[in-house]
Amino acid sequence: MHRIVSFRNIPTRTFSTSFVPLTQTTLRHFSTGRKYTSTHEWVDVDSNGVGTVGISDFAQKALGDVVYVDLPNKGRKVSQTNTFGAVESVKAASDVYSPVSGDIVDVNSKLTDQPGLVNESPFRDGWMIKVKLNKQDELKTLLDEKAYEEHCKNDKH
Repeated sequence: MHRIVSFRNIPTRTFSTSFVPLTQTTLRHFSTGRKYTSTHEWVDVDSNGVGTVGISDFAQKALGDVVYVDLPNKGRKVSQTNTFGAVESVKAASDVYSPVSGDIVDVNSKLTDQPGLVNESPFRDGWMIKVKLNKQDELKTLLDEKAYEEHCKNDKH
Protein backbone atom coordinates (compact mmCIF):
# COMPACT_ATOMS: atom_id res chain seq x y z
CA MET A 1 0.00 0.00 0.00
CA HIS A 2 1.27 3.46 -0.90
CA ARG A 3 0.14 6.88 0.17
CA ILE A 4 0.79 10.29 -1.29
CA VAL A 5 2.53 12.73 1.05
CA SER A 6 3.14 16.37 0.23
CA PHE A 7 5.47 18.66 2.15
CA ARG A 8 5.67 22.38 1.50
CA ASN A 9 8.38 23.13 -1.11
CA ILE A 10 8.98 19.42 -1.76
CA PRO A 11 7.46 17.79 -4.82
CA THR A 12 4.73 15.26 -4.14
CA ARG A 13 6.09 11.73 -4.07
CA THR A 14 4.80 8.26 -3.43
CA PHE A 15 6.10 6.68 -0.23
CA SER A 16 5.81 3.11 0.91
CA THR A 17 4.18 2.55 4.30
CA SER A 18 6.90 0.01 5.12
CA PHE A 19 9.75 1.02 7.43
CA VAL A 20 12.35 3.28 5.86
CA PRO A 21 15.38 4.12 8.03
CA LEU A 22 16.12 7.81 8.45
CA THR A 23 19.32 8.85 6.73
CA GLN A 24 21.10 12.18 6.35
CA THR A 25 19.31 12.62 3.01
CA THR A 26 15.92 11.89 4.55
CA LEU A 27 16.53 14.25 7.46
CA ARG A 28 17.45 17.06 5.12
CA HIS A 29 13.77 17.29 4.08
CA PHE A 30 12.90 18.38 7.62
CA SER A 31 15.01 21.50 7.23
CA THR A 32 14.34 24.68 5.31
CA GLY A 33 16.92 23.59 2.72
CA ARG A 34 20.55 24.50 2.55
CA LYS A 35 21.22 28.16 1.76
CA TYR A 36 24.53 29.69 0.66
CA THR A 37 26.42 32.96 0.76
CA SER A 38 28.34 34.38 -2.18
CA THR A 39 31.47 33.87 -0.03
CA HIS A 40 30.84 30.09 0.03
CA GLU A 41 29.43 29.49 3.50
CA TRP A 42 26.24 27.44 3.92
CA VAL A 43 23.50 27.14 6.52
CA ASP A 44 20.86 24.45 6.94
CA VAL A 45 18.12 25.44 9.40
CA ASP A 46 16.09 22.81 11.25
CA SER A 47 12.49 23.12 12.40
CA ASN A 48 13.66 24.50 15.78
CA GLY A 49 15.34 27.50 14.14
CA VAL A 50 18.87 26.20 14.66
CA GLY A 51 21.16 26.58 11.66
CA THR A 52 24.13 24.33 11.04
CA VAL A 53 26.90 26.35 9.37
CA GLY A 54 30.00 25.39 7.39
CA ILE A 55 31.91 26.08 4.19
CA SER A 56 30.78 24.66 0.87
CA ASP A 57 32.30 21.85 -1.12
CA PHE A 58 33.38 24.48 -3.67
CA ALA A 59 35.24 26.40 -0.94
CA GLN A 60 37.02 23.38 0.51
CA LYS A 61 38.17 22.32 -2.95
CA ALA A 62 39.51 25.81 -3.64
CA LEU A 63 41.36 25.85 -0.30
CA GLY A 64 42.93 22.42 -0.64
CA ASP A 65 43.86 20.30 2.38
CA VAL A 66 42.56 22.03 5.51
CA VAL A 67 45.12 21.86 8.33
CA TYR A 68 43.61 24.19 10.96
CA VAL A 69 40.17 25.52 11.85
CA ASP A 70 39.69 28.41 14.30
CA LEU A 71 36.20 28.42 15.78
CA PRO A 72 34.47 30.61 18.39
CA ASN A 73 33.13 29.47 21.75
CA LYS A 74 29.57 28.40 22.44
CA GLY A 75 27.39 31.27 23.63
CA ARG A 76 28.94 33.91 21.40
CA LYS A 77 26.65 36.04 19.25
CA VAL A 78 27.25 36.18 15.51
CA SER A 79 25.90 38.60 12.94
CA GLN A 80 25.19 37.94 9.29
CA THR A 81 28.23 38.67 7.06
CA ASN A 82 30.60 39.07 10.05
CA THR A 83 33.60 36.80 10.62
CA PHE A 84 33.18 34.00 13.14
CA GLY A 85 36.31 31.96 12.47
CA ALA A 86 39.05 31.03 10.04
CA VAL A 87 40.23 28.08 8.01
CA GLU A 88 43.86 27.44 7.09
CA SER A 89 44.97 25.06 4.38
CA VAL A 90 48.24 24.11 2.76
CA LYS A 91 47.49 26.78 0.11
CA ALA A 92 45.82 29.65 1.96
CA ALA A 93 44.05 31.01 5.02
CA SER A 94 40.53 32.33 4.83
CA ASP A 95 38.08 33.99 7.21
CA VAL A 96 34.70 32.32 7.59
CA TYR A 97 31.61 34.55 7.64
CA SER A 98 28.30 33.84 9.31
CA PRO A 99 25.40 33.47 6.88
CA VAL A 100 22.93 34.29 9.68
CA SER A 101 22.64 36.21 12.97
CA GLY A 102 22.05 34.56 16.32
CA ASP A 103 23.61 32.78 19.27
CA ILE A 104 26.11 29.96 18.83
CA VAL A 105 24.62 26.91 20.55
CA ASP A 106 27.19 24.33 19.45
CA VAL A 107 30.68 24.15 17.99
CA ASN A 108 32.15 21.18 16.13
CA SER A 109 35.03 20.40 18.48
CA LYS A 110 36.09 17.46 16.29
CA LEU A 111 37.61 19.98 13.88
CA THR A 112 40.27 20.89 16.46
CA ASP A 113 41.94 17.50 16.07
CA GLN A 114 40.52 16.57 12.66
CA PRO A 115 40.40 19.71 10.49
CA GLY A 116 40.43 17.49 7.39
CA LEU A 117 36.77 16.67 8.06
CA VAL A 118 36.04 19.96 6.30
CA ASN A 119 37.50 18.41 3.13
CA GLU A 120 36.13 14.91 3.61
CA SER A 121 32.57 15.86 4.47
CA PRO A 122 31.85 19.61 4.38
CA PHE A 123 28.08 19.18 4.74
CA ARG A 124 27.95 16.39 7.33
CA ASP A 125 31.00 15.87 9.56
CA GLY A 126 32.78 19.10 8.62
CA TRP A 127 30.13 21.54 9.89
CA MET A 128 31.54 24.33 12.04
CA ILE A 129 28.93 25.95 14.27
CA LYS A 130 25.24 25.75 15.10
CA VAL A 131 23.38 29.03 15.49
CA LYS A 132 19.98 29.70 17.04
CA LEU A 133 18.69 32.23 14.53
CA ASN A 134 17.25 35.49 15.81
CA LYS A 135 16.46 36.96 12.37
CA GLN A 136 14.71 34.34 10.21
CA ASP A 137 14.20 36.91 7.43
CA GLU A 138 17.95 36.85 6.73
CA LEU A 139 17.46 33.48 5.03
CA LYS A 140 15.68 35.30 2.21
CA THR A 141 18.93 37.12 1.35
CA LEU A 142 20.86 33.86 0.81
CA LEU A 143 21.24 31.79 -2.35
CA ASP A 144 19.35 28.55 -2.85
CA GLU A 145 21.16 25.51 -4.24
CA LYS A 146 20.46 26.34 -7.89
CA ALA A 147 21.49 30.00 -7.57
CA TYR A 148 24.64 28.99 -5.69
CA GLU A 149 25.63 26.49 -8.39
CA GLU A 150 25.24 29.28 -10.97
CA HIS A 151 27.32 31.60 -8.77
CA CYS A 152 30.10 28.99 -8.59
CA LYS A 153 30.15 28.60 -12.37
CA ASN A 154 30.80 32.33 -12.66
CA ASP A 155 33.23 32.59 -9.71
CA LYS A 156 36.74 33.55 -10.81
CA HIS A 157 38.58 31.81 -7.93
